[in-house]
Amino acid sequence: MSDWFEATFQTQRPKALAALTRYFRDVEIAEEAFSEACVKALVDWPKRGTPRDPLAWFLTTARNAGLDRVRKAQRQRRLLSQAPEDLIVPEYPVPDPDALRDDVLRLLFICCHPALERQDQIALALRIVGGLTVAEIARGFLVKHKAMEQRITRAKKRIAANPVAFQTPSPQERGRRLGEVSLMIYLMFNEGWSTSDSDTQIRLTLCEEAIRLARLLAELFPGMGEQGALLSLLLFQHARRDARMDGAGKLVAFEVQDRTLWHRGEMQEARAWLQKAQRIDHVGPYRIQAAIAAEHAFSRTADETNWPVIEAHYAALYAMLPSPVIRLNHIAVQARTRGSRYALDALAEISEELGGYRWFHTLRAGLLQETGEPDAAVAAYERALALGPTGPEQVVIREKIAACQKNPGRL
Repeated sequence: MSDWFEATFQTQRPKALAALTRYFRDVEIAEEAFSEACVKALVDWPKRGTPRDPLAWFLTTARNAGLDRVRKAQRQRRLLSQAPEDLIVPEYPVPDPDALRDDVLRLLFICCHPALERQDQIALALRIVGGLTVAEIARGFLVKHKAMEQRITRAKKRIAANPVAFQTPSPQERGRRLGEVSLMIYLMFNEGWSTSDSDTQIRLTLCEEAIRLARLLAELFPGMGEQGALLSLLLFQHARRDARMDGAGKLVAFEVQDRTLWHRGEMQEARAWLQKAQRIDHVGPYRIQAAIAAEHAFSRTADETNWPVIEAHYAALYAMLPSPVIRLNHIAVQARTRGSRYALDALAEISEELGGYRWFHTLRAGLLQETGEPDAAVAAYERALALGPTGPEQVVIREKIAACQKNPGRL
């Protein structure tokens, strides 16, 4: 398959699958029908030319292929009785943008079904919306192909058993559902950026698919600033990927990364999406986080970072979402603006809530080292090691321990 065909199929897949899933109320039939339409396109388009509206062509061709499958499976009567006006139309008209947004949102929300674990939601979205193979998803999650295949199959069965998932969301439900979908995409990126239970720090496939889904939502909902802000945030993060690990596969601390390796084009695009979001009269958590990322991205060095501005952003974010992890990040910035001793005292206030969170202990260890308490710092680093960091993170933490033991002064 040529790169052009592959890119075209990938672009049309989410919208086509969303509409087909609504028609057939069956994810499996929708996927199979779309795959058959792709095969037909490979044969027909070189002979007859690319259709004027590829999406309409896909919907018509895939619907007909799906109906053939339904007939062969002797399920035509049941499906036709559900929505005959959707299934019998000879040709598919130009899709209505509002209906298309609902279809895509419904498909993504199906992947966010509350009966599924968050990891299964992400895996299902990668398979259905992203079009990744089971093998690719299994590699992304570092599990065996058979285990991932079984996980996705079980998830589809749970969804098929719950017809509520296929209903059109009311206008009142859109905001809530879109928030859940955005969170799933955000967590998908985070899983790729710092893979859990792995010797590998970053899984680019997960990051790239999360960005693609975020871009889809930003384009489908141009009047909602948080969708553009989410895309901005992910692009800012992803732009640093080449500087995050050195040539030996060692994790490089953010403060000492080679900023010439950051992808400036992606950062400029991220800033454009953020500026668009800022023109919309709404301030949400993704917009604030993207603003923080922008401050980091366009500072020439870590020392030139405008830490007071970032501190103010974190204060606003914590006021909006008062979680202990956000407070932890806020305190890390306050260590820059108010000093290590102030930050240590602030950490004591959330120690009980974050006692099982390894980044709490690494931050505390670094502050203890700075205030001249190397023994306490070593104990904190060892606690972080016991909480399951990735392989590259373990290397960095052990080096910090060695530095504490060798030189009790400031790291």
